[in-house]
Amino acid sequence: MRLPSAAFAASLVCLIIAPVLAQTPAPAPSPTATVPVPATKRVTCLATTQNFKGQEKRDQMQLCMAQARLDCLKQAIDQKVVGEARKSAIKTCVGTDGPEPQ
Repeated sequence: MRLPSAAFAASLVCLIIAPVLAQTPAPAPSPTATVPVPATKRVTCLATTQNFKGQEKRDQMQLCMAQARLDCLKQAIDQKVVGEARKSAIKTCVGTDGPEPQ
């Protein structure tokens, strides 16, 4: 007779918990929360040059990063970002913290 009493206890717990769960509203999605972060241009360059070897890989990486910097600079100009904020925006956009390793 253990099984029927366990089933009764489980159904009793479900009857108590179900109305409580039904009454709690789902959290409204915040417009600023969970915004997908785009991959940095550096990550994209690394991915596109992974099939190259040696000097060709270095050359392709330099070309890709130069294009990425140019794209980020154009974006900063379009957004009218100036001074240190522009430097920071470009570094963030490209995905570097400092000078590029050669």
